[in-house]
Amino acid sequence: MLNAVGQAQNILLLGGTSEIGLGIVSEFLDKGPAKVTLAARKDSPRIAGAKDALEAKGATVEVVDFDATDFDSHPATVEAAFAHGDVDVAILAFGTLGDQEELWQNHEAAVASAQTNFTGPVSLGVLLGQRFKAQGHGTIIALSSVAGMRVRRSNFVYGASKAGVDGFFINLGEALRDSGAKVLVVRPGQVRTKMSAEAGEAPLTVDVDDVAKATVEAVLSNRQSIFVHPLFQYVSLAFKFIPQSIFRKLPF
Repeated sequence: MLNAVGQAQNILLLGGTSEIGLGIVSEFLDKGPAKVTLAARKDSPRIAGAKDALEAKGATVEVVDFDATDFDSHPATVEAAFAHGDVDVAILAFGTLGDQEELWQNHEAAVASAQTNFTGPVSLGVLLGQRFKAQGHGTIIALSSVAGMRVRRSNFVYGASKAGVDGFFINLGEALRDSGAKVLVVRPGQVRTKMSAEAGEAPLTVDVDDVAKATVEAVLSNRQSIFVHPLFQYVSLAFKFIPQSIFRKLPF
């Protein structure tokens, strides 16, 4: 359970090499040491570096094998994360961007994208929801996207998955409302990471540290959802009222 200054005792990061996920974990570790479970492929070339970086900040780190699209293995992954007791914070920070023009024209690639970006989070959300409901405390953090607020032609396969993730986790929070457990949906917009490096600099782009600080502050203030850049709240609201005949002409 988070203490008075927001220190977590046990943190689970699903997507154990995610730059954003690791940034959020690091922000929690600034408040005090914790046990951290990194759920990632054990043969990932980046997992050793992630583990070392968190241990340097005082964490006790365990790595468990995790495949976002091996849905039958998800119960065992969650079981391993809870093997040492309650989890205070679980962060879902995995996903793929992909070539957006290829995705809508390539059946295999589109299905793989949807499984990673939507079905995987739902699979884990159901499992985590039941665990957090039973323990009666803690926060599930789901990384959504501004792209899911009004799905655009330029990235509609990815955006549609993020719209589904957003809707699922907002309402998982509603389902858990009386249990003591909470859900936070984080909508960063574009973040400066390796994943987005080839996409170019979009308006209102933020840094990993911005996402991490905003997320931890939102957990401590019991928020249900946040836009990391505050202007996106108003941009997304405006987008909802633009007719599709005009929306399709916007240059993005």
